[in-house]
Amino acid sequence: MWKKILLILVVLPLLFVLFLWQVNPSWWQSMKAEWLAEFNAERAEAAANWRNDGLAFGRLNNQQTCLEQSLSNFDGCTGFDCTVNYGRFLRACLETAQISEGFCEAVPGFREEPTEDDKAWAKDECWGRNIRGEGCRLLMRQQQLFCGPAEDETAASLPKPESDG
Repeated sequence: MWKKILLILVVLPLLFVLFLWQVNPSWWQSMKAEWLAEFNAERAEAAANWRNDGLAFGRLNNQQTCLEQSLSNFDGCTGFDCTVNYGRFLRACLETAQISEGFCEAVPGFREEPTEDDKAWAKDECWGRNIRGEGCRLLMRQQQLFCGPAEDETAASLPKPESDG
């Protein structure tokens, strides 16, 4: 008896959703459109807030502080939204921040397709700060993007060590 009740409670909603997906009645379309518009408005407002927070923080701090603040707040954060939000904050912060001496030294140039050296640099930077989240590497790519493109797309992107001789 309980199996039949459970089956009905699972199958009927599933059939209803399948019906809505296949038939796509006009009231369903308008409800989806309304939900999507509301969702997009919320995301746009959140994006503007993160950007404004980054701009305000950057006006009062230097580039290195922007990076450190973004990474320390990001640490422990999970999910794609979190990574995107801190990326927005960092990019905006760097726009208005005071110049930090040496901020771009030893930062590989930005490439659309990161090389293995680029990936190793980002991983080492994150691990050196004891941040294990995958999104940390994407935040480090923001630093690469800010510091500029790679000079030679075919060359290794890490700076060459200076020789003693």
